[in-house]
Amino acid sequence: MSTGITKNTELKNTPSSTDEFIKGLWRENPVFVQVLGMCPVLAVSNTAQNALAMGLATAFVLLMSNILVASLRNFIPKQVRIASFILIIATFVTIVDYAIQAISVDLHKNLGAFISLIVVNCLILSRAEAFASKNNIGKSIMDALGMGLGFVFALFCLGAVRELLGNGTLFNIEVFPGSFQEWIIMILPAGGFFTLALWLLLFNFFKSKKAQV
Repeated sequence: MSTGITKNTELKNTPSSTDEFIKGLWRENPVFVQVLGMCPVLAVSNTAQNALAMGLATAFVLLMSNILVASLRNFIPKQVRIASFILIIATFVTIVDYAIQAISVDLHKNLGAFISLIVVNCLILSRAEAFASKNNIGKSIMDALGMGLGFVFALFCLGAVRELLGNGTLFNIEVFPGSFQEWIIMILPAGGFFTLALWLLLFNFFKSKKAQV
């Protein structure tokens, strides 16, 4: 009898696939909560286009590497698991690099070396080690989608604000009138820190408000 109760309790405590997806968007957002992947977050979020492109590229690599790691988790020796994960991630980063270059040479130049640096993005490696290597393919896909979209959302939030205030445009479309005085600092590296700080403040404010309800 006690065994049956224990099993039911374990099943209730086991997060569903939906929970795995939602956590990356809000509860465990990789940027606004875990503060991961700060290099691309601060470096390429000076425009909405660059931010969205980097976010989608990272999300694709995260999704595909999670699928492959989860598929091979029982075959990869523990002693070489980190090296294996990096090799898997690097393979998909190479695919993304060539794909972006084929789609838009200008975008590829704007993102520059930060495309290659996706290989060492701590978000991707941490999800491979902490989640995909310990769970089935279905849950790993939902985890990657949640974390990936959470990363895209965070980068877009930063990129949109910085481009709006720094250039008066959004996706190169003029939003503010010609008399608008651009905040040049917002498209400079310092603007990335200011914008991130403001979004972290807002995100944590809403989280604390929700916790009090």
